[in-house]
Amino acid sequence: MTAVANTAFTAAQFNLHVRDNLLETAPAKATTAGRLFVATGANAIAERANDAVNVATSETTASTSYTDLTTPGPSVTVTTGTKAIIMIGARMANNTLGEICSASVDITGASTIVAADGRAIRFESSAANDIARLGYGYIMTGLASGSNTFKLQYKVTGGTGTFVDRHLSVQAL
Repeated sequence: MTAVANTAFTAAQFNLHVRDNLLETAPAKATTAGRLFVATGANAIAERANDAVNVATSETTASTSYTDLTTPGPSVTVTTGTKAIIMIGARMANNTLGEICSASVDITGASTIVAADGRAIRFESSAANDIARLGYGYIMTGLASGSNTFKLQYKVTGGTGTFVDRHLSVQAL
């Protein structure tokens, strides 16, 4: 529509060209406080949730493959596009000199991506029962769009690993 001097907009013109365009902004599309918007294509946005969970419980494992601890997790479920920002952290120790503790994210739901060393926080003890707090953030790509559950899992190369103050934060993209 082109505005013409000394010509009034009709209500129908205003609604079509002004009101309806304002309803396409991120604030107008927002349904829940604390969420962010991401571009899903040209001229398209989607509201995405973020979530974070901390498990303070100290647990141990002697598993040499990624596994749940007695108190599993932390775990969060969010609806994602094909990417998410993941941040993990934990305090880790091993009772055996030179052995490695690892924590990585396992993803299920729309996606199936197993925990892997390439996305893990890893701590090699320089003395028996050394403890360190580690954290790592990265953008996970290759997700299937939809509801995805992200869960920390743990392993060691030997000895017994202790994991405490375990943290997982996921920002859906």
